[in-house]
Amino acid sequence: MLFRAPMCRQPSRLFTMARRVTPVRKAAADNHASQASSFDNSQAYHNTSQASSATPNDAAEGQGTFASGPSTTPVSSGISFHDSPVYESRNSGTIDWSDSFHGLGQAPFPKEVNDILLAPLEPSDIEIKPDGILYLPEIKYRRILNRAFGPGGWGLAPRTSSHITPKQVSREYALICSGRLVSVARGEQDYYGGEEKLTTALEGCKSNALMRCCKDLGIASELWDPAFIRKFKKEYCDDAFVEHVLTKKKKKLWKLKANEFDYPYKKC
Repeated sequence: MLFRAPMCRQPSRLFTMARRVTPVRKAAADNHASQASSFDNSQAYHNTSQASSATPNDAAEGQGTFASGPSTTPVSSGISFHDSPVYESRNSGTIDWSDSFHGLGQAPFPKEVNDILLAPLEPSDIEIKPDGILYLPEIKYRRILNRAFGPGGWGLAPRTSSHITPKQVSREYALICSGRLVSVARGEQDYYGGEEKLTTALEGCKSNALMRCCKDLGIASELWDPAFIRKFKKEYCDDAFVEHVLTKKKKKLWKLKANEFDYPYKKC
């Protein structure tokens, strides 16, 4: 006998009729709220699109910045050093030395102070660099300021955050003496050896700014006088060709007559 296979019936398709509803007019406030919501959504989508399309270099630049007060200093090396000036004193009635010029040029200092600041240097205090530049060690600038104003009567106030590159740091400082701003200068310092040498370079940067500020007080002004420089070199300094003991390269260097050339150089 032949048996007929049962026929598979497909389920019938269901159709739903969409009811036509008359639109309800919303209040003006609801309309504005929906517009604001759609604007926020579009802004969020726009920001997300920009973030997703940013390159790794853009992200690195975003991370290599200082969290400073009014301005942000970019860092080429990616080193973040959070040392911006403190701004809590803006509303406390005190002077904010990060942007104030209080007392600048207001009046001269007393005569006894000026006599200390303008006193001529002792020849034994002056040093010379191998390239022939005369200088006064930074500790002696501090000693002169301590004699003139007393310890605690002067100070250096940072006005910016530190700007750090792979080979140099710089920062702007203000010299404050007896509660008055005297000078503003940017110090700089080269450094080698990576981040391990960074803190030492920052101290050198501060000392360099102090030296530049002290020029406005007349301290060690002889060191920028060409006539004094020529006379001092002729009387107290020597120049000679020296040879590097390892590379055998020769160059001309300066030294004080009382000193010898340091290793690895020797006189030819």
